[in-house]
Amino acid sequence: MNFISKNIKHIRVLKGLTQEQLAQELDVSRSRISSYEEHRAVPPIEFLIILSDYFNISIDILVKNDLSSATDASFLKVGEKRLLFPITVDSDDEDLIEVIPVEASAGYLRGYSDPEYIEHLNKIKLPFLPTGTHRAFPIKGDSMLPVKSGSYIVARFIEDIRDLKSGKTYIVLTLNDGIVYKRVFDKIEEHQMLLLVSDNKKYDPYYVPVDEVLELWEFTCSINTQEYDEHELKISSIAAMLTQLGVELKELEKSVN
Repeated sequence: MNFISKNIKHIRVLKGLTQEQLAQELDVSRSRISSYEEHRAVPPIEFLIILSDYFNISIDILVKNDLSSATDASFLKVGEKRLLFPITVDSDDEDLIEVIPVEASAGYLRGYSDPEYIEHLNKIKLPFLPTGTHRAFPIKGDSMLPVKSGSYIVARFIEDIRDLKSGKTYIVLTLNDGIVYKRVFDKIEEHQMLLLVSDNKKYDPYYVPVDEVLELWEFTCSINTQEYDEHELKISSIAAMLTQLGVELKELEKSVN
């Protein structure tokens, strides 16, 4: 079903725009906006692309999902999924990302779906980030060495858990553990679970039921807040070399067999 007419009107109202103002923003006539909202005309793909860029919402979501239940312009729910709008920009119209402070990380579990909580987080600009909604999360402990305690992981919001890339690292917000940073393996088809694994092998892997996963953020980059000691760099280099060697040996074994 096509929801584009009601979605244009609803998101326009959420952003506090009149038809005239939206028309000016998109460089079209007000009557054209009116005809789309009243379902008297069907927007062409060229207009949908402009609209998608302006609202920071994919064309697929704009057309296929009823967004009228959204009560705030920073996020909405589509069925059981929560979609974030990357709408915070600076004076140069560049996206900003929210930073979860160390002292507030425990409260993120309570405030992650509260627009007011998110709005009051500190924000920074990282112009090298790829497309998507990003957020910076503080890391505690040594379970993901060589990422040190006190570092920040900048990660991209994953709307659909089915887009998980098994074996990659993610920030996972879980119902019982709050924020964790782990290497995640897809065990949904077999067990309706995710397997969370630490790179530091002194920590045991564990399963988390899919229905306890509240948010999933894919690793983009890390920001270290402490300088590495010389011996740490050597250990890290050796570990990386051994890991790569293990990968190469596995590929060699496949080719021989």
